Amino acid sequence: MLKDKDRIFTNLYGIHDWRLKAAQKRGDWDGTKDILAKGQDWIISEMKESGLRGRGGAGFPTGLKWSFMPKESDGRPSYLVVNADEGEPGTCKDRDMMRHDPHKLVEGCLIAGFAMRAVAAYIYIRGEFRDEADVLEAAIEEAYAAGLIGRNACKSGYDFDVYVHRGAGAYICGEETALIESLEGKKGQPRLKPPFPANVGVWGCPTTVNNVESIAVAPTILRRSGAWFAGLGRPNNTGTKVFCISGHVERPCNVEEEMGIPLKTLIEKHAGGVRGGWDNLLAIIPGGSSVPVLPKSTCDNVLMDFDSLRDVKSGLGTAAVIVMDKSTDIVRAIARLSKFYKHESCGQCTPCREGTGWMWRVMERLVEGRAEKEEIDMLLDVSYQVEGHTICALGDAAAWPIQGLIRHFRDEIEARIDRHHDRQAAE
Repeated sequence: MLKDKDRIFTNLYGIHDWRLKAAQKRGDWDGTKDILAKGQDWIISEMKESGLRGRGGAGFPTGLKWSFMPKESDGRPSYLVVNADEGEPGTCKDRDMMRHDPHKLVEGCLIAGFAMRAVAAYIYIRGEFRDEADVLEAAIEEAYAAGLIGRNACKSGYDFDVYVHRGAGAYICGEETALIESLEGKKGQPRLKPPFPANVGVWGCPTTVNNVESIAVAPTILRRSGAWFAGLGRPNNTGTKVFCISGHVERPCNVEEEMGIPLKTLIEKHAGGVRGGWDNLLAIIPGGSSVPVLPKSTCDNVLMDFDSLRDVKSGLGTAAVIVMDKSTDIVRAIARLSKFYKHESCGQCTPCREGTGWMWRVMERLVEGRAEKEEIDMLLDVSYQVEGHTICALGDAAAWPIQGLIRHFRDEIEARIDRHHDRQAAE
């Protein structure tokens, strides 16, 4: 259980003012010049020691990612790009950070940018987050006015700019190379890798793309030490995490907790428990709509971290916990997600362009039972043909919910097919 003294996002619920003076009272921008004075190598070393893994879904070690940026310039400028697109269904953590704690993100941009020798940060924010973008831009203006960013940021001798770029609400732009394409003014489509963004990113320059939460926690980690952050959670799954709990719970919420907290404890302590009690639970999607669903039997004991959820063939993803009680039509719920991924596919890769539409159409028939049982395995087979055979992970995101459904709820699908056949026979 996370103690209050270890909480990073102290204004997650907007109880206090978000503006600069209030943020400074809560500890933001405290000794930032001293952190920068310790140098790029020290900052990256501390981030590696903290064990922080990317909070956008992939879980790649943040300090290691920063270290990929070139230490010597070849004449091209380097850039930091912050992914604030947050299009994953069920995920709503970054918008609260930007709305209520924007200075954590702005300070994080400065420190991360300095560590990677970047000249500027571009915060790519979801177009629908109008109020959040307004708050973020106001916070950036405050930081410029106070000399915290811009020329000679924090009197460190380092020049650094921060810009907000509003996207058009395309889910695919949450993928880092599609985000870069969109930032350049092109159609948001993922790029083939290599070259990776750290070598050829935005405008052909070295670029690192990080999630809002990954950047916003960096100043606190560096103030309190990487060892402090690594002391929270479990080995290889360290620190704190903001979880988004939605669906059939008494109190849907965002909450910062320690990594590795039991899923059942997380829901009962912070969300008031499952509607109708824990025994009324049917299933939970533990990490946003793209990860496989888990049945109640698994949810009883599973821990909320990258490795524990991977071991039960799901994933932490963005840590968006979607709770479904026994009133849920689980097949229809997954079919709805299939429709979402079909709609959001950029169409660049054949397996995804053709496969997402095909899987959705089969799922629509399975909802009503208008299918043969052999088609369940055919659908599963197609999902494996889509998974891992596309430029970006959208193909995986479309395949995994279906795989989770068939893995745990095949009986329900087969029962629907039997009922449909019985009705047809009776007619």
